[in-house]
Amino acid sequence: MDVSSLPRVVVVGGGFAGLWATRALARDRVRITLVDRSNHHLFQPLLYQVATAGLSAPDIAAPLRHILRGQRNVEVRLADVEAVDAAAGCIRLDDGTDLAYDYLLLAAGSTHAYFGNDQWAAHAPGLKTLDDALGIRRRVLLAFERAEAESDPAKRAAWLDFAIIGGGPTGVELAGTLAEIARHTLRDEFRNIDPASARVRLIEAGPRVLASFPDALSERARRQLERLGVEVLTGTPVTAIDASGYRLGDRFMPSRTVLWAAGVAASPLARSLGVPLDRAGRVPVESDLGVPGQPRIFVAGDLAAVTRPDGQPVPGVAPAAKQMGRHVAQAIRARIGGHAAPAFGYRDWGNLATIGRMAAVVHFGRIKLSGVLAWWFWLLVHILFLIGFRNRVVVMFNWTWAYWSYQRAARIIFGKGGSGGT
Repeated sequence: MDVSSLPRVVVVGGGFAGLWATRALARDRVRITLVDRSNHHLFQPLLYQVATAGLSAPDIAAPLRHILRGQRNVEVRLADVEAVDAAAGCIRLDDGTDLAYDYLLLAAGSTHAYFGNDQWAAHAPGLKTLDDALGIRRRVLLAFERAEAESDPAKRAAWLDFAIIGGGPTGVELAGTLAEIARHTLRDEFRNIDPASARVRLIEAGPRVLASFPDALSERARRQLERLGVEVLTGTPVTAIDASGYRLGDRFMPSRTVLWAAGVAASPLARSLGVPLDRAGRVPVESDLGVPGQPRIFVAGDLAAVTRPDGQPVPGVAPAAKQMGRHVAQAIRARIGGHAAPAFGYRDWGNLATIGRMAAVVHFGRIKLSGVLAWWFWLLVHILFLIGFRNRVVVMFNWTWAYWSYQRAARIIFGKGGSGGT
């Protein structure tokens, strides 16, 4: 049979949703083209570990071509998708070419949202990609170096002031890890400063951190952060950010390192579909994850707005994206066979967040854990979810070493940008 006659499935995005859909179609008689602007699949839940020098980039990423090397019905295309032309049945790539499809899955993920203050991005970087993580790591490590060389007490204090804006899992994980770096990892390494004097603030505009967790676990997380030395400020929106610091209400807080973990927005690619979007720019999909009025187009992952039967939204977490990806593969299989695509049913595997050494929170149904037991559970889950035997072994070794030594293996400063050297 001529393979050119097989249905062509184009998958945009090599994250959890896109990769899991691609792999689920491994035995189907289809031609798959996986398009991504990066050549790797990234395990985003551990991205903060790269940003805080606990892990190296290859520890949490793997080349897409390597992952899919044994799947003969897929090809990988390194490109950026600029638009979807649903009428013509193709997507437009950044090199000016068009790529036709019979079925399309958009799983392009999300980006940072600064709530109308995009000028803050230059002074408060977010964390979505490996480039973001390496830039934040450079910024954090250089802050201690600049403080060591600064003779003016006020300027030195500004270099040792770290602010993380946003009290979700990413913000909590960044804040707790930065506090541990300052109080343990860098001990005895500087001569003119005491790294433990660094001030780490976690700033949340809402009433509590980890708002997606039950109140009791949220409060435990707050107490664990405070024990690590993190100053937690809730009900306190940031109103301005510039190169010298940020403003809380009427107060200006001098800080040379501000990190953004407060909001996400869907990929702008969704706008080219010509369908109504929600406030975050996501596509409200039908029950089978299809785009309304476009029976050949599906959306999954952070780009999809999916509502559960109880009216609650499906969260933008890795397990949800994997489930959506597998479901889209099932839906495409049904469409090819001339059958109605089944409705998507989300299975909630719970919520996890780590706060620091021997501190985490876990919520799974009626199970609510915090502290040491939750931390061990968090470690086990993340090791198991990593792609590739090598990644699991390396991460487990690095975490074991860090546990006994308090050292972080990836503290090399390289590259330019990402920190105000001025």
